[in-house]
Amino acid sequence: MSSIALGLLLPALPSRGMTREIYLKRIRESLDIVTGHFHSIWYVDHLQFQDAPVLEGWTALTYMAACYPSFHFGNVVLAQSFRNPALLAKMAATAQYMSEGRFILGIGAGWHQEEYDAYGFPYPTPGVRVEQLEETLTILKALWTQPRATVEGKYYRVLNAVCEPKPDPLPRIMIGGEKPRMLRLIARHADEWNISHEDIAHYRDLVKESEKACAAVGRDPATLRRSWFGGCLCVPEGTDMSNVNISHSSPNSLIGTPKQIIEKLKPFIDLGVVSFQFKNEGFPDTTSLRLLVEEVLPRIHA
Repeated sequence: MSSIALGLLLPALPSRGMTREIYLKRIRESLDIVTGHFHSIWYVDHLQFQDAPVLEGWTALTYMAACYPSFHFGNVVLAQSFRNPALLAKMAATAQYMSEGRFILGIGAGWHQEEYDAYGFPYPTPGVRVEQLEETLTILKALWTQPRATVEGKYYRVLNAVCEPKPDPLPRIMIGGEKPRMLRLIARHADEWNISHEDIAHYRDLVKESEKACAAVGRDPATLRRSWFGGCLCVPEGTDMSNVNISHSSPNSLIGTPKQIIEKLKPFIDLGVVSFQFKNEGFPDTTSLRLLVEEVLPRIHA
């Protein structure tokens, strides 16, 4: 299990009533704890959840990545609808250049209709969004690798487009999704497959479907990196779990003592998951992060 990498999702929704100063202080406290132990930092990419405060994920991420240059960084995951594909290719190339190769492109088809409607983005059917994502990926790769890129798609086009300097190395492409069409797209285009908030039983089924998708496009499934994103709350050994408030935790969060967290991680690792992006369900409290660093990671890497 020595190759397992942990990432920290930074909260894009500051708690109600939390001032900017306190929010940034708590973020920095969290990052100071995991620096040197976690591999990466992440933000989600959302614009609106009713009237809750929400930070724009790309801007928040690049700021924190600049402040903490030891981390790789990415979004879990960008909604392809929010940014013109050619502009996104340029943004990613610039992020890779300025960070000296630490950027990971996490991307998906988008799903939260409320923010599409509120911000004026068309919200087509899932099938159309998957087709748009495939065209986006084609344009990204063309701009990253060709001197001048021309792509005439059904939804997007670029004409004689130049993206210099080229990203070096090419960013790892992490795509989130689990439906059959998405799994085939992932098999064709992704370096990494990300699954969010799924329990181990469903994940086992999804791995079988992913392997079928890889076979359908002629890809060795062993070449597709697997990652899992979800909540985590690690509590001290001996804690009475009936007293732990999990009412606001994400679906299928990993919750328990260090020993229990390790036992919950093991079946995912046995299925080939090599990286985890954890949302600290206890934020702004940092106890869970300290326990992950001090008691979970050493046992994983032992």
